Amino acid sequence: MKTKGINHLALVCRDMAETVRFYTEALGMPLVKTVALPGGGQHFFFDCGGGSLLAFFWWADAPPAAPGVASVADFPAKPLSAVGSMNHVAFHLDEAELEGSIERLKAKGVQVSAPVVVNHDDSPAGVSRDMHPGVWIRSVYFRDPNGIMLEFAATLRDFRPEDVAHAPARAASRVGEPAE
Repeated sequence: MKTKGINHLALVCRDMAETVRFYTEALGMPLVKTVALPGGGQHFFFDCGGGSLLAFFWWADAPPAAPGVASVADFPAKPLSAVGSMNHVAFHLDEAELEGSIERLKAKGVQVSAPVVVNHDDSPAGVSRDMHPGVWIRSVYFRDPNGIMLEFAATLRDFRPEDVAHAPARAASRVGEPAE
């Protein structure tokens, strides 16, 4: 089996009209498909480029948002979220477009996280205030009207074998489960 990328990521919104306005007007993503769900819900799809879609479900009786549990509280300052939650969505963007994206977001009334552009590197902190040859991705973080953390990410170089340098961590045994 070989996947060809992400078809769509499906999230839940609190207000479909507000969500459509944000994604079409602030982010310029065309609404390409709408579905009326049995029982009164909705499922709408936006073209987010590169053949990928971002989709939203809406139900009148959906539980409220739970930042810091079901979603990230603040990225990059407080990145923790629960197992099985969606931390944030990152969209590819050319580095030359990062500064312009900030101005476009602000012009649409969208608050951008501070620092405005995050330089991700391999230092112990994982970020650098300044640009240097070790910066591999630059990001701008912001939220949609549902509180979902979004990112414009500009990858600066191809990944190399040495970029996989850490062994995967194991969870501690849970009570009643045998240790491995």
